[in-house]
Amino acid sequence: MKKMIVLVAAVIATASVFAQSEKYVKAMETNVSSLDGIHNADGWKEAGNNFQRIADAEKTQWLPYYYVALSNVMTGYMQSAVNQNPNPAVTDPLADKAEEALNKAEALSKNNPEIFIVRKMIATLRLTADPMNRWQTYGPQAAEALQQAKTLNPENPRVYLLEGQDKFYTPEQFGGSKTEAKTLFDESARKYESFKPESTIHPQWGLSQLKYFQSQIK
Repeated sequence: MKKMIVLVAAVIATASVFAQSEKYVKAMETNVSSLDGIHNADGWKEAGNNFQRIADAEKTQWLPYYYVALSNVMTGYMQSAVNQNPNPAVTDPLADKAEEALNKAEALSKNNPEIFIVRKMIATLRLTADPMNRWQTYGPQAAEALQQAKTLNPENPRVYLLEGQDKFYTPEQFGGSKTEAKTLFDESARKYESFKPESTIHPQWGLSQLKYFQSQIK
């Protein structure tokens, strides 16, 4: 009788975990699939809120925290693009929120190239808010994080997308080059063709951004 009770309890527990996992995956899929269709700060802010709710419920999963970080840093990028005058009072709090979430993701998933990619983006967001005074601090941080991502997975297309963006936006006198940017974007496109995310909820964003930049370089 005791064995039967234990068996039934185990079956119920397994079913409960499976149901919870299935609910988690479906919630993530809905939000992850929409990311490449977001083109403004409000959209990224809403995505960040959605992922935060999932993260609050699934504290042992790194992906929701990762997407909270990504959403906040992209909100900062979009706000800067609209204002055309980066404001640290606006972007620094977003960078702080992104970094806090990313640290939680990294605690759950060490040596993860996707996490280093977003860490690079956070450093860049901080840098562009006040480049004259911050480049010596955040320039090396951004470069180091991106190199870590590339070392861990040189086939990741987002590495070359970010490298291309750096070349695209940096003035030529400081090492920028539209020609080199095009080469990097083309490499990113080749990587996207063969890139396969680990699952339907793992990072797969960036293709729409890549197409935008390629359209800007003829």
